[in-house]
Amino acid sequence: MMKKIYLMLIASAIIFSGCKKYFDINTDPATPQDPESKTLTPPLFAQMERGIQFDSRYLGGTIQYFGGAVNVGETHGWLVGSDALGEIWRTNYYGLGANLNLIIEDSEKRQEWNYVGLAQALKAWSWQVTTDYHGDIILKQAYEPNRFVFDYDPQPEVYAEVVRLANESIKNFSRTDGAGTPAKMVGFDLAYSGDAAKWIKFNYGILARNASNLINKATYDPAKVIEYVDKSLASNADNFLVPNTGSTAANGNFFGPLRANLNAYRQTRIIVGLLDGTYFTGAAGTVIDPRRNNMITASADGVFRGTAPNSADAGTVAAKNQIPNLYGVLGGVNPGAGLGKYLFKDNASFPIMTYAEMQFIKAEAAFRSGKADVALTAYQNGISASIDFVSALGTVITPAEKTAYMTSASVRQTAASLTLKDIMLQKYLALYAYGFVETWSDLRKYNYNVGDSKGNNPYLNTYFFPSSFFSDNGGKPAQRVRPRYNSEYLWNTAALKTIGADKVDYHTVKMWFTEP
Repeated sequence: MMKKIYLMLIASAIIFSGCKKYFDINTDPATPQDPESKTLTPPLFAQMERGIQFDSRYLGGTIQYFGGAVNVGETHGWLVGSDALGEIWRTNYYGLGANLNLIIEDSEKRQEWNYVGLAQALKAWSWQVTTDYHGDIILKQAYEPNRFVFDYDPQPEVYAEVVRLANESIKNFSRTDGAGTPAKMVGFDLAYSGDAAKWIKFNYGILARNASNLINKATYDPAKVIEYVDKSLASNADNFLVPNTGSTAANGNFFGPLRANLNAYRQTRIIVGLLDGTYFTGAAGTVIDPRRNNMITASADGVFRGTAPNSADAGTVAAKNQIPNLYGVLGGVNPGAGLGKYLFKDNASFPIMTYAEMQFIKAEAAFRSGKADVALTAYQNGISASIDFVSALGTVITPAEKTAYMTSASVRQTAASLTLKDIMLQKYLALYAYGFVETWSDLRKYNYNVGDSKGNNPYLNTYFFPSSFFSDNGGKPAQRVRPRYNSEYLWNTAALKTIGADKVDYHTVKMWFTEP
């Protein structure tokens, strides 16, 4: 499998111009054959965004961010003989992996420790996302040369590698020796422009995600989760965002109007219900979230609607609850120059990690450890940060509107009244349209609407399964995505059988991190 990856990387030359040992014949002296780390770096950010957004077309339905009976994601299904749902796999092994290895090798020679740290941070992030999405994956043998088959490694080993890489990245970004300087990263580091302090915070955010997923394990340590969060993103200024120019389809946001990838998708019952107060106060319209007009869109008749799982629109065009990314068709309001709305704008940056997410992770850990006051503060910080983030991407939410919501019945005002459900549903809302894998991890670690090993059940009466699961599921929800078809089911079938991925219901097998 990985030999094929190397060959495809060489043939496509999407990210790097060439590795010298492969281009000894007919080399172009005007083209660098041994590229520096800085020349390899900028496209990596687009790869991160691409992997998540491509697969979100399916995963978005599973977690009920997107609806409309568009594909098998909404019925927790899979597609036979297809690379659909396989973009995160492709990103990890094709788009990032070998290129990150080249950066580390080149930068260690140049003693540019910040570039080494950047590559390690992206590897840690990619391993975490890939294992949380797929479960068992190929880790140890992934880039061994002259291999034709590759063994899968269990999820605990991948989790441990994430921790190792993140800590190594922190060490390298903390170094003051060598030839690496922030100035050398400006223009190439599209996330933090060489700011080592922010990269260190990003690494601690990865560690926080890693540790937060383990709530069902005896080793779960909420104090460690809180420690990681406190060292991670400190405000929205630390958010990890992948920029999009949005002037053409080629450089536009995958979710934007120019790309037209979400035309058939609909906003969901959960999102509408969270924004109109239904799931926080028990009555629709009691408290209208000031984020609503920015995050979703009313139908042409002015009514905000959301689809049930695996349901298509009913009624006339006026009743359609369209994802807000189309030109001039949303409630008769033209968004202007085809820019769309919120994270569905052509030029919207795509969040990889946000301060709001970190605060909700802290709130969850504090609540589970009995630190109600700490939990309340982090929970309110998360809501506040989310409001500010949404406001910056659309119609400005005024201080008065924000205060009205923050003091409303939809937001708990005392530690005694705060519940785990409040925390997790506000997190679910804040991560709408970007935190797809993280939200799915939350849903699975709480077993969707069943609850965790200690009986906590934050999604009860909120997340509803579709009327029927995909035919291969045997009545069970999806827990993982199969390895990518074209690399694994064609080239590595023997290894797949050892983990049971040849079975039709493999995608319903629970993840290691979800079980005690």
